[in-house]
Amino acid sequence: MHNAESPNQLASQPSRPAVDDRPPADAVSVVGRVLDAIPFNRAHRLILLMVLLGAFFDVMEENSLGAVGPALKSVWNISTPELAFLQTVTIGAMIIGKVVTGVLGDYKGRRFALGFNLAIYCLGALICALAPGYAVLAVGRFIVGLGLGGEIAAGMTMLSELVSTKYRGAVVASLNVGAGGFGNVVSFGFAAVVLGPLGNFFGGADTSWRWMFGLLFLPALLVLVYRRFLPETPRYLASRGRIDEANGVLTRLAAGRLKDEGGPVTPYIETVVGTAPRVEKVRLAEVFHGVLLRRTSALAVISWMTFGAQVTVLVLMPTILVEQGYTITKSLAFTMVMNIGSLLGAAAATYAALHLPRRFVITVGAVAACLAALAFGFLAKSPALVLLLGATFQFFVLLLNSTIFAWAPELYPTRVRAFGTAMVAVQGNVAGAFVPIGAGLLFDRAGVVAVFVLIAAMYSVMAIASRFAPETHGRSLEDINTSTSQGV
Repeated sequence: MHNAESPNQLASQPSRPAVDDRPPADAVSVVGRVLDAIPFNRAHRLILLMVLLGAFFDVMEENSLGAVGPALKSVWNISTPELAFLQTVTIGAMIIGKVVTGVLGDYKGRRFALGFNLAIYCLGALICALAPGYAVLAVGRFIVGLGLGGEIAAGMTMLSELVSTKYRGAVVASLNVGAGGFGNVVSFGFAAVVLGPLGNFFGGADTSWRWMFGLLFLPALLVLVYRRFLPETPRYLASRGRIDEANGVLTRLAAGRLKDEGGPVTPYIETVVGTAPRVEKVRLAEVFHGVLLRRTSALAVISWMTFGAQVTVLVLMPTILVEQGYTITKSLAFTMVMNIGSLLGAAAATYAALHLPRRFVITVGAVAACLAALAFGFLAKSPALVLLLGATFQFFVLLLNSTIFAWAPELYPTRVRAFGTAMVAVQGNVAGAFVPIGAGLLFDRAGVVAVFVLIAAMYSVMAIASRFAPETHGRSLEDINTSTSQGV
């Protein structure tokens, strides 16, 4: 629970040396108590902003393919399954990227993993913009996917380790306000402007889609600069025996600043003189054994269902609307308006993470998403209903996805938190890689109703799976993971 003591009151509590083969969790526990005593301040807000910017551009790029899909089909004469395959290539690469990022996050640090992702993404964005044909575009999407893969998972891990128990869920869930919320709304609005009113300025239908990819490269460079000021998380530093660095980050967080100005460092964590800090062993296979296996399995099913459904709708919605007789510009504008529901859903998830249990939100939200999908499939025949029911569906999608953002990193100890969170996120990418292909074939053969019946069934399974993961609301990360300590 939230600790009412001030950070300075906790500074004199030493970290006991280990007396057996178990890792010295005491240092990480001290970090948790100190963070619980630090109010949410300017430093936290700046960290959140920088991570949000990365997540925002991540989603902008993810959605860009769905936005330019109708234009690509027209210019290059590709089929709906071929378009879906490009998304499959992207998400397949994201699976690899997430695994790599999870490993890097636990071995090299959360901050390193975030910078690595953005550098790879920038390279892929340029290749996509300059691609002379379908094959090179697929290669570009693969490289983009590698970079995008672990961006949000690494951000979830970092934010969960930097704030107090009281605000942890809300802060991590708010990541999706910038990603799935603003990102979804702005991406399709951006596409509607670039491909519509500014289409002729950018060379017409043959080249304007290239500018969609190319313009998304520039903001990512700014984020690389901003990331210079991101600190490594003190929980990670403590788990790796880097006590002086952990004390330095805690001191700056308590002072509400990120820049190291060379002042005195408060010794929140002290070690016995002559005793070297012990380092927790990183055993990635932990997430597939014992208590952690149950948690990984439950969240994997949940992630598969909701992210598979979300990606399918994002990829196919503009195409669905074009098939129903709307112009490309109008279909993109409609998709943008629907995604206002995404923004509201992410905001609702942030509030819910602060006040409501995770399992309750997931169960109720999954049932509501199921009903919303059926309503859209059977009733969305007019523009008004398309917009209203589409926005309602997106509201519940982002409510669920944002809650998963808050829940996943809480279920793993610090030593494998990045990898465990990445493994949960990977399942969503696996679903996103294959479900759109099947849904695209289903759409071509059976129509829009069949696609949304499939999505409704997926949310029904999600509601059931949510009952098999532990509740974490209001509990410290160390309390949640006490029974997962090595040697127990």
